[in-house]
Amino acid sequence: MIKKQPNMNVGAAILFAIFGLLFFVLIVRYYTIQITGEVGGQPLAAKAQQKYSKEGILPAQRGEILDRTGEVIAEDTVSYKLVAILDKKMTTDPKKPRHVTNPRETAEKLAKYIDMDESDIYKRLTRKGLFQVEFGKAGRDISHETKIKIESLKLPGITFLRDSKRFYPNGTFASHLIGYADKIEQKDSSFKTIGKMGIEKSFNNQLTGTNGKLDYESDLWGYILPDGKQKVTPAKDGQDIYLTIDKKIQTFLEDAMDKVAKQYKPKKIIAIVADPKTGNILAMGQRPSFDPDTKEGITKSWHNEAIETSYEPGSTMKIFTLAAAVQEGVFNPNETYQSGSYRVTNRDKAIHDHNYSGWGTITYLEGVQRSSNVAFAKIANEKLGFERLREYLTKFGFDKPTGIELPDETAGKIRYTYPIEKITTAYGQGTAITPIEQIQAATAIANDGKMLKPHVVDKIVDHDTGKVIEETKPEVVSQPISAKTASTVRDYLETVVTSPNGTGGRYKIEGYSVAGKTGTANIPGPGGYLKGANNYIFSFLGMAPKDDPKLIVYVAVQQPQLAGMETGQGAIPVSGVFNPVMQNSLHYLNIQPSVIEKATVNKLPNLKGNSVEETEKDLKEKGYETVIVGNGTDVVDQLPKANTPVLEGEKVIIKTNGELTAPDLTGWSLRDVMKFANLTGLKLNSKGNGYVVGQNIKPKAPLNKGDFLIVDLKTAEEQWNQQQSDQKEDSTSKKETSKKTVQD
Repeated sequence: MIKKQPNMNVGAAILFAIFGLLFFVLIVRYYTIQITGEVGGQPLAAKAQQKYSKEGILPAQRGEILDRTGEVIAEDTVSYKLVAILDKKMTTDPKKPRHVTNPRETAEKLAKYIDMDESDIYKRLTRKGLFQVEFGKAGRDISHETKIKIESLKLPGITFLRDSKRFYPNGTFASHLIGYADKIEQKDSSFKTIGKMGIEKSFNNQLTGTNGKLDYESDLWGYILPDGKQKVTPAKDGQDIYLTIDKKIQTFLEDAMDKVAKQYKPKKIIAIVADPKTGNILAMGQRPSFDPDTKEGITKSWHNEAIETSYEPGSTMKIFTLAAAVQEGVFNPNETYQSGSYRVTNRDKAIHDHNYSGWGTITYLEGVQRSSNVAFAKIANEKLGFERLREYLTKFGFDKPTGIELPDETAGKIRYTYPIEKITTAYGQGTAITPIEQIQAATAIANDGKMLKPHVVDKIVDHDTGKVIEETKPEVVSQPISAKTASTVRDYLETVVTSPNGTGGRYKIEGYSVAGKTGTANIPGPGGYLKGANNYIFSFLGMAPKDDPKLIVYVAVQQPQLAGMETGQGAIPVSGVFNPVMQNSLHYLNIQPSVIEKATVNKLPNLKGNSVEETEKDLKEKGYETVIVGNGTDVVDQLPKANTPVLEGEKVIIKTNGELTAPDLTGWSLRDVMKFANLTGLKLNSKGNGYVVGQNIKPKAPLNKGDFLIVDLKTAEEQWNQQQSDQKEDSTSKKETSKKTVQD
């Protein structure tokens, strides 16, 4: 025992020295950290701040797109993002798993609800070393309905994160003008909404907001500490864009295009409705189109045809050649010329009228009405001169973009080198221009010579405060003609619609005078112009009412499928869009109809204050059809007004001092219905042409000022066809009933 003691003392001494050294190192390290506040050259406080301080993103809302009345056309709406938790550590209770436990089954069931193959889903669910996975585009923008269905499957580890998506509540509605926005993946794997077409693209910066952030202190698991410091930087939402588009008028246009597209299956339809007093575009559409929500149909047409495509306009170009000639004082409507063909030089081929042979010797006004190419070739060469005509093409804006607030606008391509090109340009061949350029030029005709820049944006508004940031004002870009010239040109263009010789007879609208010009444009092909009766772009550029136009409507229909095509039948599908859109829009805007009828009897006396009974008796004796509105005893108002010439048999509507009730409008003309609506303060919407066959307010129902009156109209031919169809169905039904009775 005595021999072991020295060895034990040496061992103890060594251990004491080692532990003493370690203790010394710890003490030095402790005081070093206390004094310097650093570890390994890194500030300790910063490391702690980095570990326990978190930053949350407060997403900004993309600005809304609205029509001119404030109706929402595009907005952000709630959606959900699908997420799968793969980390087994998330499950604390095996009976209630919180991670994906069966990837194969989960993939099979999810494939039924998201646009991703089962095999691709399975690959994502079996990735190693990941806490969670997402499903790309297929897992974003999940609707609330789909979310509920997936949640009902009770799949372990499948959860949702709240997100947002761009929503277009009207579906296919001015789609190329509005455009669409998509979520695009960024370099940091985040997603950002970016406009890809139309207003969404051209105003992407204004529509895009600035995300806010939340800086906060958290515990080890990421939860906010109750007494921790928090700093909030609020999000700045994107600006709202108010368009000049009117939802009601745009709906008229969409419905009319759908009907024509279904019936005639054209390659394209392009249509624009504009206010000539402001340059505002009230509606713009095309077929084919697409649904910006689902993107269905987008592969058929990427371009806004009204803005991005130039083509030969055809005879609608004659409007502006005519205007130049009238302005220069070289157009004499009564002067005659030989129609049929014309040769500008001995070297050039002769150009011909559309019927090739012409109509003999006719006046220049008849040449306008018949859309004679020869008339306009002679005007360009012999009356105006090519140099002056070229100057007017620039004044009317055909050689540069309009500057409308839409992306990728193209300019017209004027071919004006050789004499033959110069005369063909005068009547709309060879040279290519865009529909929006035609609309801009037409504002000069409709607006007393002042040509207005077209606009689709009314104002830009701060989404959070409602403050107007920018507002569009009418902008005169040129005055190519005088007010007198504009009025004269409209008078000539009215005869295109009203004259028996005119090519625009299909564009008559009851109650309104229409001025306009038809167009039939050739389509270039591999070996020259396409052949065949249907291979044209048929169009009409019209304005109404003629004396003070409130609307300009341009419609072009390319290669409709028309059976038994004859001259003039190309107007059938074009008028199928133009007429209902122009008519319904004028009614919607409460534009009073023109007075067409002339009195053949006496002027109507002032009936106010008279007895209803005596007034009705007196008017009946004079041959007037009297309609009494209300159950009162005294007359308080009348239409037509006092001292107005009235035709024998015309309806005279009497408003009494009693409660107003609706009459039976069956068989009424639209003109008489408009009188009634005007007298009673009703808002009128009409569908169809001809005479009333249905009304939304039942006869004898009470009337209130501001109510909507909706009437269905059909022509006599349509009513007869319907009657024959009903009789056939009734006859068939009776035969079947009789047959069934015999069998029984």
